[in-house]
Amino acid sequence: MRVTSSFLVDTTVLVLLIVVNFRSTECLSATSSIQGPVAVIGTTGRLGREAIVQLSSQSIPVRCLRRTLVADDVPATLNDATSTSEIASYLSKLPGVTMIRGDVNDQDSLDSLLDGCTAVLALQGAPAPKPIFRGLFPFLNPTASPTHPFNINYLSMQRILNAAKKSGSCKRVVRITGKGETPYSIFSILINALGNLAKAWNYEGELVLRKQNEIDYTIIRPGVMSSEVKEGKKVLALKDNGGDLKVSPISYSDIASLCIKCSNNPNAARSTLTAMTVPEGEGSDTWDELLLGVNEDTRVFPENMLAEHKKATRIGGVAITAVLFGLMSGIVKIIIGIIALIGR
Repeated sequence: MRVTSSFLVDTTVLVLLIVVNFRSTECLSATSSIQGPVAVIGTTGRLGREAIVQLSSQSIPVRCLRRTLVADDVPATLNDATSTSEIASYLSKLPGVTMIRGDVNDQDSLDSLLDGCTAVLALQGAPAPKPIFRGLFPFLNPTASPTHPFNINYLSMQRILNAAKKSGSCKRVVRITGKGETPYSIFSILINALGNLAKAWNYEGELVLRKQNEIDYTIIRPGVMSSEVKEGKKVLALKDNGGDLKVSPISYSDIASLCIKCSNNPNAARSTLTAMTVPEGEGSDTWDELLLGVNEDTRVFPENMLAEHKKATRIGGVAITAVLFGLMSGIVKIIIGIIALIGR
């Protein structure tokens, strides 16, 4: 039998179409096949609560870490002006939601949280120092503090991995971080200087995930998260390998949806994804379409970022402190001038 070149071309195209269709079907059906339970850390944060609501609405069982459990008589609401206890009360009453008492600094409670779970959404973040300018003075914010980014953003990732391995069932860690490879940008300097090197320790937490091979991870670096995006018509955009996208606003709802989809999406395994919004025509309306084109990390991520972040923060911290003292000096002079006028 003679095989013509056109026959070979047609056959090759057909095979490619079958492969692409299979890959698309596999990825698009991944989220719908989540068996759960899915663990959530960062329960009452803006992103955490959104993820829990979405998981519950999809009938996916959720186990949520909470430092203190709430009494039955605590009012239940998601209003931003209310206490975290009231938010936790609301979430605990959603279908399929179970609250687990514990803390990311406690290995035993993480072991309990992840027991029987198929994935964990690590959405926790260190709180900003109060008052905010306290962050400019490291001696006032020792790393021994349980809320320091060293513990919340970095050490917690090793504890989460330990719990995932022990569970035998948790196959994916989805972690929210941020753009951590630009230590000398003004935004990095400000966040690090005022937030106890929060960006630096977030990046170190990423390295913890990448350096091990037992548990798959998906690291998501979102834009500026907010309740809603109001800058005209925007669509979603993703870049794998921690690729660069222009920082843009993106909703908590969209990022929560991406976290859930990545909890068992095969393409997103061992991948670092930058997630932003872009003008219409440059992206997609759905994460499903974008996830078809992502792959696992292949580039070598730098391991000297902690030193660079510290260096940039020292330089920036001095500048910020000088500006603050300058402003305070100016205010004092104005007050003295006003007092002098009143005394005449």
